[in-house]
Amino acid sequence: MMRPMCGRYSLHANPGVIALAFKLGVAIDWSARYNITPSSRIVIVREDAAAGRVAALIKWGLIPGWAKDPTIGNKLANARGETVDEKPSFRNAFKRSRCLIPASGFYEWKTVAGRKQPYYMHPVGAPLFAIAGITERWQGPEGVVETCAIITTGPNGVMRNIHDRMPVILSAEDHDAWLDPRNQSIAALKQLIKPCADSTMAAHAVSTRVNAPKNDDAGLIDPLDMGELDWG
Repeated sequence: MMRPMCGRYSLHANPGVIALAFKLGVAIDWSARYNITPSSRIVIVREDAAAGRVAALIKWGLIPGWAKDPTIGNKLANARGETVDEKPSFRNAFKRSRCLIPASGFYEWKTVAGRKQPYYMHPVGAPLFAIAGITERWQGPEGVVETCAIITTGPNGVMRNIHDRMPVILSAEDHDAWLDPRNQSIAALKQLIKPCADSTMAAHAVSTRVNAPKNDDAGLIDPLDMGELDWG
């Protein structure tokens, strides 16, 4: 199965920590996850006109409002930052419905000796990443379905030797501008789409157990001794 550019991540922080990091008035009910995959219901943070910043659980894999077939969401877990304002699937959401996606870390795969070795990227100096996302509302036969996509960009120095793409990770001072639905300046928003500073992120190899979505435990993020590559 082909993985999206950013196709796995973890969120195992206490809900209170998530609420504090993202300035939420109310903590969301969330249990630790170490292997979150597309089509899962995930935590997003957005700006509500009446309540301020709020968290919600919505499906990862964006279904455009105009879509006839919801299975298109299976192909739209990621949106390339370079063209997110142009692609019909994403441009309306980018302009009007942006969100933050809390993450304790994310996974990416590097080809080593002809095999795919997973790595885990995690924040330095902060408890969580704030990944830039967009959301959509799709009217289905059983009601409205809310979905989202992660925005990706080119790699920073940490990622460059692992993969040529990474999620857009926003610094705390950019959260307000990103979330504000009144901010519809494409030029200003696209300036936020860039690799995060190398100093804010670290990476280490992990077990190939993460390849199987059924595996979802804390051992997945344990560092792997690269002197003995794990092809299990």
